[in-house]
Amino acid sequence: LLAIGLGWRWFESRRKAQVTKVLETTTGQVAYEKVTILRDRLTEEGLTKVLASLPLYASIEKKIEQSGLAWTPMGLLTATLVSAVIGLFIGTVLPILFTAWITAPALAIGFATLPYLWLMYSRSRRLAAFEEQFPEALDFLSRSMRAGHAFSVSLEMLADESIPPLSLEFRRIFNEQNLGSSLDSALKNMAARVPLVDVRFFVSAVLLQKETGGNLSEILLKLAYVIRERFRLKGQVRAASAHGRVTGVVLTALPLVLTLALLAIAPGYLQGMAKDPDGKYLIAGSILGQIVGYCVIRRIVNIKV
Repeated sequence: LLAIGLGWRWFESRRKAQVTKVLETTTGQVAYEKVTILRDRLTEEGLTKVLASLPLYASIEKKIEQSGLAWTPMGLLTATLVSAVIGLFIGTVLPILFTAWITAPALAIGFATLPYLWLMYSRSRRLAAFEEQFPEALDFLSRSMRAGHAFSVSLEMLADESIPPLSLEFRRIFNEQNLGSSLDSALKNMAARVPLVDVRFFVSAVLLQKETGGNLSEILLKLAYVIRERFRLKGQVRAASAHGRVTGVVLTALPLVLTLALLAIAPGYLQGMAKDPDGKYLIAGSILGQIVGYCVIRRIVNIKV
């Protein structure tokens, strides 16, 4: 009953958030719910109000915003609890290797991390898409200002001509200015929402040019060139580290493939280890070692550029 109730609450919050996101995408305007976020915070009650007072709530809310998912912090919490209940149920009904009192909590913890892992994956994917679109956006702004348009007008044109996620972020800058916010504040808010080095360079260049003067069009053109060169270097690094990534995948998948092959060819070959108490711990240790080894290899080959 708890899982059903929490699941229904999460479904309703997700459906409402999806409608809001569709309205923002189709109309190009910030939805009413986001404009009235301060009033909503003041009128929140119950568990949501308690969670909103915690520092972790703001961090989760920021990550959800950066991911572009139609979620809310309360919806993420609900999905986490539902996933934990599902894992607990599976571990209780189908204990694997160990008894239910060991398997059930382990599966509950593992399942509970799935919504957060999906959130972080969606966040990284959206930031990567924004980063890929950003050089073209800088070229667009540079050409627009060379044609005689003001910077604010160029921002609106960029929001109209580009696609999400870049269009949504620049549309938000334009809307914040229309609501009375200064350009400095709107750009700094964008830098906080999009934690990329290139965005910080862009914001710093615009604010510095505003204070000291200079040819902003030329500055943006050179910044776009630098970003493209960094992408080229990043591609070379990925090509050089491709062997290490493939090695990590092969070394991780090989034991699993061999185990499945043994189960298909000789089903009774591994039964002795699975039934023996010490054998169960050896199997669990092997699985944990594979996971740790894969994470270490990924950390080694993931070179920052």
